[in-house]
Amino acid sequence: MRILVSGSLAYDRIMDFPDKFANHILPDKIHILNVCFMVNGLKEQFGGTAGNIGYNLSMLGEKPIILASAGKDFASYSDWLVDHGLSQEGIRIILDEFTAGAYITTDLADNQITGFNPGAMKHPCLYDVNQVAAEDTLAIVAPGNLDDMLLLSRSYKELKIPYIFDPGQSIPALETGNLVEMLTGAMIFISNDYELEMVMRSTQLSKDMILERTGAVITTLAERGSVVTDSSGETMISAISPTRVLDPTGAGDSFRAGLIKGLVMGKDIRDAARMGSVCASFGVECRGTQCHRFTEEDFWERYGASPDA
Repeated sequence: MRILVSGSLAYDRIMDFPDKFANHILPDKIHILNVCFMVNGLKEQFGGTAGNIGYNLSMLGEKPIILASAGKDFASYSDWLVDHGLSQEGIRIILDEFTAGAYITTDLADNQITGFNPGAMKHPCLYDVNQVAAEDTLAIVAPGNLDDMLLLSRSYKELKIPYIFDPGQSIPALETGNLVEMLTGAMIFISNDYELEMVMRSTQLSKDMILERTGAVITTLAERGSVVTDSSGETMISAISPTRVLDPTGAGDSFRAGLIKGLVMGKDIRDAARMGSVCASFGVECRGTQCHRFTEEDFWERYGASPDA
């Protein structure tokens, strides 16, 4: 089955400040703030919702098509995708922009200051989904270019391609009418519990009303697992214990990859969500979003040991 993963591609540039920000900010001068933090160095990692989901799917034996835009500095990320067997036919290169980038500085108290440059993400990918066989395709609309999110969800409905809608960090930027339109007709609406509350407040739709517009609602709850809600009721899906927890960033994208893998295998939504929990457990075991490693054998061994298996 063909998997279409739309969302963002980004470089995460991570810096550590060997002190506390508070020691260098004068509260009575906050209105004329002018500070410089000398960091220990910079680590560049590959990220973005589409890249993260695609990376996890590649370890599960899938070769999804990433639909996103990247910039003139994309070469190293491109090589990384090639190394993992991921197609770039759906990636549009914007030559006068940089690839989206997050510049994250963390102090000794784990406070963070982040600057985000959307760069090429401001441009839609322009991928023509009419070229795919609708009956053999599954898609996810993850946070990324807002035009892509709206236009792709419309195309999927027109072509009867089942899709997962994941508004995530794009929620504040989405117009209410567009948000309702995109979730309406989705096979699955997925978010964490905070994002679900944001969507309900923005749209004035209750969870039951959202469920009337979608096939199912999956709500992730971090270390507490997730909840699958559909016409047959609610099911709590247990979290899977990782060997260690170093960084929860990107665990949600890992969950989505496991969920998608289950669905393309023909699993029911609850078993697919359990697979999502397994994949997420690997995602928290290193610092970064595409630094964890597992084999399919590792995955199924952990799945078999899960409390819900």
